[in-house]
Amino acid sequence: MPLSAHVPRQPLHHRKISARGYKRDDGLFEVEGHLIDTKAYSFKLRSGERLAGEPVHEMWLRITYDTSMTIIDAEASSDAHPYPGFCGEITPRYRAMIGWSMRPGFSAKVRAAFGGIKGCTHLTDLISVLATTAYQNLAGQLPSNPEKKPFQLDGCHALASDAAAVATFYPKWYRGDGWVDQSSEDDQTNP
Repeated sequence: MPLSAHVPRQPLHHRKISARGYKRDDGLFEVEGHLIDTKAYSFKLRSGERLAGEPVHEMWLRITYDTSMTIIDAEASSDAHPYPGFCGEITPRYRAMIGWSMRPGFSAKVRAAFGGIKGCTHLTDLISVLATTAYQNLAGQLPSNPEKKPFQLDGCHALASDAAAVATFYPKWYRGDGWVDQSSEDDQTNP
């Protein structure tokens, strides 16, 4: 369903973010993000004029990881930025993610390592997009274990352990008001 109708308006800024996931021939996985910012009008920066439609920012980030969500490699690139010769100097810093796990606590680690003056705002924003894309990338790629709680449960409001969606689609893992411990029921009915 699209958004509601908007009032008349004119375009100013366009940010385009794409994120793609891949399985490599060597068994590893990759996610690659691309961010482009453009303006609908020409304007002046301290470093010179940017024409309408010309990228103000154009950045890339690739994360290589294994099935445990451990980062094996990370590479950043900045093709367009407001301060040529300065902004792009930070890109090698993103290799610091090598060895990190994209598991709970990852976002806090990213903010601590790359927040503020320790990184590039736009590249750092791409990391969270790529982390969620990395999970999506693995969906259907690994054998599932019916005895292990699916990773997506308790990851959002719809899939909270006490939510109706979990009761409907993952009844074994449902822990809401109507939850009954099946093992104790079995013990009582089969003395």
